Amino acid sequence: MIQELHVFTDGGSRGNPGAAGIGVAVYGDKDKIIFEKSAFIGVTTNNVAEYEALLQAMKWLEDFLKQNAVGQVKFFSDSQLLVEQVNGRYKVKQQHLQEYVQKILALRQKITNAETSTIFLHIPREKNKKADALVNLALDAQR
Repeated sequence: MIQELHVFTDGGSRGNPGAAGIGVAVYGDKDKIIFEKSAFIGVTTNNVAEYEALLQAMKWLEDFLKQNAVGQVKFFSDSQLLVEQVNGRYKVKQQHLQEYVQKILALRQKITNAETSTIFLHIPREKNKKADALVNLALDAQR
């Protein structure tokens, strides 16, 4: 069993809206990267990119958990808005973001069980360098 996974997500757009990308970096025991994703997601807003990154990370996790036992999953994002909205402390006013929150919370419910717990945490941008670099990799590839 993996005691803890650390999932770092980031999304960004160049312009708002603008060309957008996502980055996901997952660390297992001993801080070893076990998954990373860098993807261009088209033209959208920064907020949508942040949510898409988290959604993609959770979809990956859902598949990963089919063959691996994990004690706790900590999701880290430098988007305070995203973390507070997913945790239910901030209201989600925009319909398209409400849909993301619903999908994320539904996946969280599927993932969370007697073995696996999940938590969403806000971190400063400087602690999210790998996911941020993956966003920029996706955006730079579109030039």
